[in-house]
Amino acid sequence: SNDSWYEGKRGACMPDVIDVINIDQIKKLIPHRAPFLLIDRVENVVLDSEATGIKMVSGNEPYFAGHFPDFPVMPGVLIVEALAQTASVMVAATIPDLTDGKLVFFTTVEKAKFRQPVRPGDAVKLHVVKNTNKGPLWKFTGKASVDGKVVAEADFGAMIVDPDR
Repeated sequence: SNDSWYEGKRGACMPDVIDVINIDQIKKLIPHRAPFLLIDRVENVVLDSEATGIKMVSGNEPYFAGHFPDFPVMPGVLIVEALAQTASVMVAATIPDLTDGKLVFFTTVEKAKFRQPVRPGDAVKLHVVKNTNKGPLWKFTGKASVDGKVVAEADFGAMIVDPDR
C-alpha cells in the first residue's frame, strides 16, 4: 500500500531515507513498551545502514529511584539497550515483512565503554551503524552522545527470533 514504507524489495515506493520515525511508529516496529521502551524517536534512518535514536532523559525514569537517589545516573547497560532499540527500529523499517511479530535478542556486546554519566535533562543521541548482517544475525557499532560528546559506545550483535518457535 502507498502508506507503507515497504513495498516489495526496494520497490519504487520504498524510500532510502526516513527523516523521522515518531514514538507511535516506533511502537508499530518494535515490541518494547514503558518502562523499557528507551527511545523517543528515530531520525535520519538510512535503510539497511544507519539511524540516530533520541532519548530524552527525564527525572521520572523508574531506575533513578535506586541508581542513585542522590545523584541520578542512567545505567550504562540501558544506554546500550537504547542503542540496540534504535538498531531494531532501523532493521524493522528496512525489512518489515521479515520482522513483523518477531523479537530481536542481543547475541553479543563488545567493546562497551562508558565515558561520562547520563543525567536527567540530557538529550541522548544514539547513532548506530550496521556492520554486517547474515540472515537473522545483524552486527552494529553504536555511539551515544550528549551535547556532541560521546558518553557511551559499544559494538553489538542481535538476532531476529520468532517467539512462536
